[in-house]
Order: sequence, then C-alpha cells, then structure tokens
Amino acid sequence: MRGVKESDGINVPGDLMVNYYDLRATKGGLQITEATDISLYASGYPGIPGIFTSSQISGWKKVTDAVHRKGGYTFLQIWHTGRASPPSFQGGKPPISSSNHPMNGDWLDGTSCASSPPFPMTVDEIQTVVKDFAEAAKNAVQAVLDGVEIHCANGYLVERFIHDNINDRTDEYGGSIQNRCKFPLKVIKAVCEAIGLENVGFRLSPWNYFQSTRDSNRLDHWFDEILDEQQKIESLSCGDKETNISLLPFRNILQKGNISFISAGCFNWENAVPKLESGATDLVCFGRWFIANPDLPKKLADGVPLTNYDRSTFYFTVPPEKGYTDYPINTAEAA
Repeated sequence: MRGVKESDGINVPGDLMVNYYDLRATKGGLQITEATDISLYASGYPGIPGIFTSSQISGWKKVTDAVHRKGGYTFLQIWHTGRASPPSFQGGKPPISSSNHPMNGDWLDGTSCASSPPFPMTVDEIQTVVKDFAEAAKNAVQAVLDGVEIHCANGYLVERFIHDNINDRTDEYGGSIQNRCKFPLKVIKAVCEAIGLENVGFRLSPWNYFQSTRDSNRLDHWFDEILDEQQKIESLSCGDKETNISLLPFRNILQKGNISFISAGCFNWENAVPKLESGATDLVCFGRWFIANPDLPKKLADGVPLTNYDRSTFYFTVPPEKGYTDYPINTAEAA
C-alpha cells in the first residue's frame, strides 16, 4: 500500500491506510503491516511508508488507534531493501549490500542492476543500520504499535548477509555461516533490547530464491548455526524427501527456544486448520485472501465462500484505493 508523499523519500500513512487496516481489524486479531522503511535510503519502491520521521509516527498512530478501537493488534514490518534499491532512490549513489554482487535484471525504475553494483557495507555502516532498526522499533512503540517484525526474507538487506552466493566478505561478517549470521543476529538483539523480545518477530523465507539469493545449502547452514549433530538427527526424524522442502525443520529448531512459529503462503480454510491441528505451526497467516476479504475471520468462521483476489491490483494501482478498500463485505454480515 502507498503512503502519502511528503517529500522525496518520505511517505506518510494517510487516510487510505487507516481505512484499510480498520476494515480488517477484529477483536484479538493480529495484522502485520506492509514492509516499512527504517530510514530515508532504506526504500526501493515508490510510496512505501516509513517510520523514521515524526509525521510518519503520527500517521502510524492513526492506523493503530483505529485497530485498537476494535480490540485488534498490529505489528509493523520493518526493512531495509539494500541492493534492491536503485541509485535513483539513493541520491544517485549505489545501494548497499553485503558485497558488490548486483541482482540480475532491472530495478523497478527500468535501469539495469548491473549498471551500478552495490557497495559492500563497511563495519561502521553495518553498525549504523543496526541502530536504525532499533530506532525504527522504538518509533513503532511511540506510534503505539504492538510490536515489529524484522524483514529478513526475499533477498533484502538483512538476508543478503546469510547467502553464500552473495556474501563473499573476508572480514568478521563473511566466510563461515556463524560470521554471515552476525549482522542479522545483531539486528535482532538490538531491536529486542530496544522494545522487549516479546514484541519482536522475524520474517524468514528459507526456500525462496527471490532477487538472486541462492545459498548453497540452506538447511545445513541453518542447522550448523544452532544445532549440534544429535539435534540435527532429532529434527530430521520426521524424515526424508518431504523434510527437504518443508518448514518443519525450522519449526523444530525454533520450538526448542520456545519461539512461536507463524506459517504463511497458499493457505485457505481447508489446509490451514489441519496445519494448526498437526502442531506444525502456532499460527497461520493470510495475505492475499485478506486483501480481497476484509471480513475474512468471520467468513472463515461461518464457512462463507471467499471473494477471489485480483493480482493485477496488488501493487501501484490507480486510483490507489483500487484493490485495497473496494472489496465487498459479506452482505449477510453487513445486514
């Protein structure tokens, strides 16, 4: 969803965003927002709202107030897009990344990613971005949001340090998987210290190869970081080929630390309930279906057929409310 442009690089949550989240707010319901810029040069796309100015904090507070009035909860997803951002969003400078490897293809503004390779972050820049994440989390709390979700997925900045096809650094942030995880772990630690670990989530996409991310062995690298050999065997005890394309090993890892697990992607009523009942996840998250069905929780509870979503209206629609606040609410409910 798009914020209201205040100045170059600064977009503020406006009435459209308040309306969108208000329509989907329910008592006890949790909404995780769209990705939100932690700083001026964190963005890679037009109209993305931020959480680094007083006006943005005020805008998000209006969203939160609307959700809270209905007894709902909201976590703000915070990100830095790194090399997914073109120089036109960086004041003419190359974007930052873990290394100088560009993405394949073109940026959204049509320029070739290879034409301006990213600049490998210095240690000072890494520390600055860690502080920016922590400050963004504090600003979210100031906007009375209930927590934040750190975006470490889909090939954006934090995840780029993990992948060995991108991160070829020779300093303390490169080489072994332990070193490649230092930056993500520092971000998590700083955000948890800033607002409390109970208010922090972390988004991962371990099987997603979006934006030229392709680690040589994701499963073993994750296991090598936090499990010993016996724990690896125990986590893989459910077995064989299905494990290699499943989130279950990651669920097993996090469960050992009493960390709640949210599954997202391709869920509907038929497969969401069995997923929960099997214990394979703690929560199931709906994205596309929730866009098209503002009253999704009630429809699911009542067995009402869902309105189909229109992918062509997911991004950058004209007018901006098209595909966001114009989907119908079930007439039986409205009556």
